[in-house]
Parts: sequence; C-alpha cells; structure tokens
Amino acid sequence: MRYEISGKHIDVGVSLKNHVKVELGSVIEKYAERPTNASVVFSKLAHEYICEASVHLSTGLTVQAKAHSTGIYTAFDSCCQKMEKQLRRYKRRLKDHHKKRTEPVEKFVGSSYILTSDESGEENKQNSLQPIIIAEMETQIPLLSVGEAVMQMELAGSSVLVFRNEAKSTINVVYQRDDGNIGWIDPGTQA
Repeated sequence: MRYEISGKHIDVGVSLKNHVKVELGSVIEKYAERPTNASVVFSKLAHEYICEASVHLSTGLTVQAKAHSTGIYTAFDSCCQKMEKQLRRYKRRLKDHHKKRTEPVEKFVGSSYILTSDESGEENKQNSLQPIIIAEMETQIPLLSVGEAVMQMELAGSSVLVFRNEAKSTINVVYQRDDGNIGWIDPGTQA
C-alpha cells in the first residue's frame, strides 16, 4: 500500500510517519483486502490537531475518517479508531464486494460547482436569479448498486452520494435523513 502522509503548515516527523504506517496498515489489513493507497493529512486549528485519513481500496471504494485532539498522536489514534469502527461494521459486505467485483468500480466524469453563499451574493440576487459560480471542478460519479452506494456514503462519512445505478444506468442519490434513516432518490420511478 502506498502512503501519503503530510501536514498543512506543520512538520510531520519520521516517527509519526512510521506510527501512521504501522497502525493504519494493521487496521486496513485486518478488515479490507487489497488497499491501494492511503492519504493522511495533519493540520492544526488553534490548540487542536486535526487528522484526516482516506484509504482507497482496489475496487474503487473509499474509507474516510476525521478526528481532532490536543495531541497529534492522539488525533491520529482517534481517527484510526473511527476508521476501524467503520471497517468492522462493513467487514462482511466489503469482503462480499471484493468477491463480486473483479474489476474496479467504474467512474464517470462530472462537473462540480461551488456557488456563492447567501450572504455574499445578496446584491447579485436582487439583480439576477442566476447563482454566481466561484469554482468549477471535475468529480467522479461511481457506477454502484444502491446497497454499495449506501455503504460508500457511510464509509466516506458524507451525508450525500450521487451515483449511477447499476441496474438502470440512471443518476441516483442516497442521503442521510434528519431522522437517521437513509433516503434514496431514483428519478426513473414514478408514483
């Protein structure tokens, strides 16, 4: 597995890099098969260290976790524990996912835009209903089943995931509802 360990405006020493490789490697090896690369980024906000970790599996799924603490090692250890908890929860499904898929998850390219917030675009809203685009990026839209999409959303720790449904090849959305359940938007079905 390839590791990318870095710090935003802080120096990450050799001993911390070794600690990350050993601890994260043992967690990933225990629960996931064939990880390809791991990215761990450390940053500091006021008196707390923040650790963000992302591990990409060979089938295209991504596991992400984030934690913060007053110590850099404890921030990483908390992040690693969160990732281990996610992987433990999905261990059986991840193993089944690897057996079913011999090829990586197919991904399609899409555009992602960042629009101005309500406060900054107040003047422009009165003149036009068109939002102001402040950034444009390329994003990946995976081809997944609904179950895999829910698993990917929860493993990534996000509240929403846009994906292409394997069964219908249509764009679908799964999202975390306020009541704790998962919502699924499938524009191909009619009431």
